Amino acid sequence: MGCIVEADDGDDVVMEPPANFSMVDEGIYRSSCPRPANFSFIETLNLRSIIYLCPEPYPEENMEFIRSHNITLFQFGIEGKTEPSVSTLKDAIRGALKILIDVRNHPVLIHCKRGKHRTGSLVGCLRKLQNWCLSSVYEEYQHFAGIKSRPTDMRFIETFDVVCLRQCLHSLIFQYQGYGSKKRRLLYKEENVQKSRIASV
Repeated sequence: MGCIVEADDGDDVVMEPPANFSMVDEGIYRSSCPRPANFSFIETLNLRSIIYLCPEPYPEENMEFIRSHNITLFQFGIEGKTEPSVSTLKDAIRGALKILIDVRNHPVLIHCKRGKHRTGSLVGCLRKLQNWCLSSVYEEYQHFAGIKSRPTDMRFIETFDVVCLRQCLHSLIFQYQGYGSKKRRLLYKEENVQKSRIASV
């Protein structure tokens, strides 16, 4: 379903989001691979970066779009047709999460080909970092994957070690704004950067 906005000349412009598009959190979005018909909508997100989870080269028309809008592309190639090894998948998801939770990369769009399994696995692991209960994580994954939900993806999310990731990311912290609020922000811990700069002088 597209959204309608009024252009400067008074004409209505229909903007079409990519399939499976949704806001994950403030400054974080997910979708299938955007097509040229979606570019007008993507423009409205004012993206700073894109996390691309496929091993194939990024489509040339998409490359042209992100170059013209100064969007940084982070690619983590995860096989979609064949199941990658657990170690390969863990490395890719861990690397993608480090990019994802750093607000200096926001607003950020996560996508694979259809925005279901690979994107769902990354978002599921993010939810574990955000201390979501597994039933809610699975419900969100299944909402986007539909009848093509993969038990292997859900097992991977369940066993993914977020404790290890937290220990690796000393410079990144979660800050929840307001007690009981659903609004979450991931903030860069500037004081740690300053300390590291001083120590390296």
